[in-house]
Amino acid sequence: MEGRAPFGWLLGVFWCLLSPGPVQANGDTPRPDLAREQRLAEQTVDAILDGEPVWLQAERHRFLAIFTEPAIQPARGGIILLHGRGMHPDWPNVIHPLRTALAERGWYTLSLQMPVLGKDATYYDYVAILPAAVPRIEAGIRFLARRGIRPRVLLAHSCGVHMAMAWVRDHGAHGIDAFVGIGMGATDKGQPLLEPLPLDRLGVPVLDVYGGNDYPAVRRHAPRRRRAALQADPASRQIEIPGAGHYFVGEADALLDTIVGWLDQIHRETAQPR
Repeated sequence: MEGRAPFGWLLGVFWCLLSPGPVQANGDTPRPDLAREQRLAEQTVDAILDGEPVWLQAERHRFLAIFTEPAIQPARGGIILLHGRGMHPDWPNVIHPLRTALAERGWYTLSLQMPVLGKDATYYDYVAILPAAVPRIEAGIRFLARRGIRPRVLLAHSCGVHMAMAWVRDHGAHGIDAFVGIGMGATDKGQPLLEPLPLDRLGVPVLDVYGGNDYPAVRRHAPRRRRAALQADPASRQIEIPGAGHYFVGEADALLDTIVGWLDQIHRETAQPR
């Protein structure tokens, strides 16, 4: 887990090298659970009150996203949201509050359905399907780009951060102007982070925001490592929200104000195309 001593990290890498990858009970390498994703999509679409469902294409897979237009004009730009592990694009904690409130503050928001596994899947299981998130993020960027929406911000929570980092390893920060990571570096107990977050490869302003009561992997030694990776960009910030947990229950307004305040600071800089 990020924040453990180097010995724990080495054990994680050793385990990863010995294993052919996270496996299911039948011995197969996990693949995204498309049946579960379809059930989530059906339930989500029926419950959407703000925004419109849109269907995007990632290679051969059609997946759900929720597009919400800003309540005020001119628009500030567009924000792509990535939910946490096993959730959906209108998840009540973190994602729904942000996607709707950011639209009220003048941003287009596009919340993507990310790949999911079964309810009992762990961080190590999800490592095997992180590459499946990459074409979905690309599809989201293309969706906003076709509409001329800029600047574009990628915002990810929890496991969504791991998926965003898989995209960064493949694409750098091509197509986005800023990145917001919420609860970065979260893993399961006894499962060390297998690869450092490549924040230094983004090349755009980064907001690293986490709760004072967040998971140990997020809030102990790891913030120092993440902060060191952000030093190259003077607009990047690391902000702790006191009293907030990993899911920011009861702290949605504080999270929103933190993100909007930071975006306001960098808006003029990121408004110019890169």
